[in-house]
Amino acid sequence: MVATLTRIFGIEHLSLAEDVVQEALARALQTWPFYGVPENPSAWIMRASRNLALDVIRRRKLFQDKQAEIIRLMDRDSAAPEEAIFSEHEIADDRLRLMFVCCHPAIPADAQVALALKTLCGFGVTEIGRAFLMTDAAIAKRLTRAKQKIHQARIPFEIPAGEELTQRLDGVLQSLYLLFNEGYKASSGENLVREELCDEAIRLTELLVQHPAGNQPRTHALLALMLLNAARIPTRLDSEGNLLRLKEQDRTQWNQTMIARGMFHFAHSAAGDELSGYHLQAGIAACHCTAKDYESTDWRQILSLYDRLIEFDESPVVALNRAIAVANVHGPKAGVEAVGAIRNSQKLNSYYLLYAVLGEFEAQLNHQQAAAEHFRKSFELAETKSERAFLLKRLQSCVDGENV
Repeated sequence: MVATLTRIFGIEHLSLAEDVVQEALARALQTWPFYGVPENPSAWIMRASRNLALDVIRRRKLFQDKQAEIIRLMDRDSAAPEEAIFSEHEIADDRLRLMFVCCHPAIPADAQVALALKTLCGFGVTEIGRAFLMTDAAIAKRLTRAKQKIHQARIPFEIPAGEELTQRLDGVLQSLYLLFNEGYKASSGENLVREELCDEAIRLTELLVQHPAGNQPRTHALLALMLLNAARIPTRLDSEGNLLRLKEQDRTQWNQTMIARGMFHFAHSAAGDELSGYHLQAGIAACHCTAKDYESTDWRQILSLYDRLIEFDESPVVALNRAIAVANVHGPKAGVEAVGAIRNSQKLNSYYLLYAVLGEFEAQLNHQQAAAEHFRKSFELAETKSERAFLLKRLQSCVDGENV
């Protein structure tokens, strides 16, 4: 809805489009409990947004020059109240356009993905901050700067072509990657997994890969990565909502149809000689999905892929994941040493998984007291209910002198 209204208003009025949609959603919350949920909820909200927008347009002088054209685009009274005002094709194109607007080179690179997550994906400032390991204030500042740039640069609401497309596609893909990650492992809240975010990331990436602008090897690689990881979601928690580690998951319950789709796009990603971080991550996910059990996982191949991935992405989170592969190949002591060698490790000081990983390594070395200290720190920093329950269980096993 924000994307569609932005096309109509003009990208310089992005904030207005967001405000109108938010007000329409608020009205739905106020009226639906009394009158019932409409047969077509999205059409109801879109119509309410349109009506609110028309009120704004007729009041504000800044729309005087193009008021007639805007009203013509929006005022489709021939549609019945329960019918969608805009076609699915229109909405799909609008969302793609807005993706590329958010990643325009005029917008500072550090603000592009934050803007896309906020505008297209509905992320709050705190969720974006956790994705970047940054403060809320810093993210808010980025968003303000990005919207100012859109207004000043008069960025066109279009899908670019040629070299400009190549430049912007990377920002779009990173936004979709972070959207999926927040769904696959939520940063806070009651639920570890937010499947609706994973589904939305997959839907948007499929939309992108079907368009000539996005039909690129790295787009196929990202979609493969998402599908291969999403296939394992049903087994990440037990029936009571408790976290299950990879070695504890029932692989017969992994979604084989989704794995097949993932491998299909992984094969398509091999076209040409392009190699991206998404290719390497998809390769790691494929290693897990093709292993019949945890013991037969090709950890040496996974470690080799992480060694290449570090060349593309020097983030401490990638290095931490590599340390897990190191421990599976060379033992937990080597894993501890790999964590100690991470560059920019100070960025992980408030990252609960750092201490969870160290806790696991120390427990495997039978250093129960050191493991307990790490699990205690990780428990204090974790914010999802299932992870806190899991970490408390691991902490208790160390205190009791067990090695689970």
